[in-house]
Amino acid sequence: MKYTVLSLFPEITDAFFAASIIARAVERGMVEYCSVNIRDFALDKHKTCDDAPYGGGAGMLMLPEPLGRALEAVGVRNRLTESGELPREKGPRIIYLSPSGRPFTQAYAGELAAEKELILLCGRYEGIDQRIIDAYVDDEISVGDYVLSSGEAAALVVIDATYRLLDQVITPESLAEESFSGGLLEYPQYTRPEIYGILRVPEVLLSGHHENIRRWRLKKRVEKTLALRPDLIRRGEALGLFDAETRKLIQEAQGEK
Repeated sequence: MKYTVLSLFPEITDAFFAASIIARAVERGMVEYCSVNIRDFALDKHKTCDDAPYGGGAGMLMLPEPLGRALEAVGVRNRLTESGELPREKGPRIIYLSPSGRPFTQAYAGELAAEKELILLCGRYEGIDQRIIDAYVDDEISVGDYVLSSGEAAALVVIDATYRLLDQVITPESLAEESFSGGLLEYPQYTRPEIYGILRVPEVLLSGHHENIRRWRLKKRVEKTLALRPDLIRRGEALGLFDAETRKLIQEAQGEK
């Protein structure tokens, strides 16, 4: 997977790719990264990349010319011509991070992780000129129902959620029991010491009985999801994600409330 990030502040994403698991993935050739400074494509001596929006209003908007030149420099084609819209070519998926975009989910992350390259466009200020979205962008993605000042922070959410799904980056066993797998949140976990203050590790986890541990973990997943994200239970039931054992635990937990 290759990530190409277009940004006014590429040092933010550069630092992410230089640390921890993703740095090892880059070193092993599993992930490729390229940062593009949008200011390099501004033509005036001040490297201006923003201006006031037409129609008035607070804040500044990122100019279309530097953005368009930056996108075309990494091989993205302007799809709009005087004779009409050109068909989309097979190639990198162009993503603009925006609070008004499509909500980002684990399923969406899995979809994007199957791509060979993602080009992520990071906005700033009040956002970017709509004509750039119309001419170049494939996906507008929102990482949550809130507004960030940094498109880079949102881009890192998308990158972090997708690269870890690539083969051999993280063990399949770890991914299988994470939150959202099977429609449930992850169970509580414990490590040393066995006693912390007045709190003890649940006895079942010390028993060595694998089947009892499995059942306890599934029960806790159900209880945690019902408590924190009941919408996921409703969704899982509607989509038929739960097996008979899980459905029974859901019914029992709901009956205890």
